[in-house]
Amino acid sequence: MKPNLGTLDKAVRVVLALVFFSLYFFAPGNLKWFALIGLIPLATAFASWCPLYWMLGISTCGMGAGKHAG
Repeated sequence: MKPNLGTLDKAVRVVLALVFFSLYFFAPGNLKWFALIGLIPLATAFASWCPLYWMLGISTCGMGAGKHAG
């Protein structure tokens, strides 16, 4: 698997995962289970690979320096 997530994208996913994990403490009753959704952005951030980005041909990895040299 070739990485397709850049540094900023990974940071946003980690923050999003923490937001979902916080649902465990603030959501009432069975809604606490939605906190597990945070595992998805956390796993993709640590793997540096997103299957949805892969299917759509998107890559935020390495945007910038030398990427568009012509």
